[in-house]
Amino acid sequence: MSSMARLNKGRNYKAIKWITLSIMIFASFLFLPVASASDRYERERLRMVEKDIKARGISDERVLSVMAKVPRHLFVDRRYRSQAYADHPLPIDEGQTISQPYIVALMTELLRLKPTDRVLEIGTGSGYQAAVLAEMVMEVYTIEIRERLARKARRLLEKLGYKNIKVKHADGYFGWKEYAPFDAIIVTAAANHIPPPLVKQLKEGGRLVIPLGSTVFYQILTVVTKKDGKIIAKQIAPVAFVPMVGEITKRKD
Repeated sequence: MSSMARLNKGRNYKAIKWITLSIMIFASFLFLPVASASDRYERERLRMVEKDIKARGISDERVLSVMAKVPRHLFVDRRYRSQAYADHPLPIDEGQTISQPYIVALMTELLRLKPTDRVLEIGTGSGYQAAVLAEMVMEVYTIEIRERLARKARRLLEKLGYKNIKVKHADGYFGWKEYAPFDAIIVTAAANHIPPPLVKQLKEGGRLVIPLGSTVFYQILTVVTKKDGKIIAKQIAPVAFVPMVGEITKRKD
């Protein structure tokens, strides 16, 4: 082989080596942001559970495990994803909010859920609370009065693979008689009274968690237990939720 041929071969080898190295470097940068973002969100979830939920008294291991699993950042607008695991509410569409993580965990724990339970949620919102419930029970039925929110939540929940959640666009005041009775009911909007249809659709011994009181200022998170057809209410803590709308605004307890 001539010296010129050896020189060209050496140049070709170096060129190929440089191209290969460049591709490897480019590929590492291409996939790094995705992995880093995923790792970051997981770390933030674990921090949220330890500091904002467990440290504040939530002790149900199933609730803690689910809160560490469900990707809350996917249920908020992209511009708020950096705050997704901070312990405060965040705005979603149509003037509504996604509740702070601690309140989601508290309301879920108060329901005392079992794996075989069927749960009704009033106020789907972004779908986050429904996803948390779906990780813990057999079936979740969730109602949203705002059609756009209902459609958006349904699409996201289906995309995330939740097959045990049914979403309905309707007035949650009337519940979902077709699938009643329910082992537990959760209302994620402020109500000035407990809707009678929800009491009727609650199983004997079942629990209903609802923010009860003024729909303008603050409410008291209340646990209602059904016993012998009657209700026993227990006040838990002051909260602030967006008001429940629809039929409830036309009626008084």
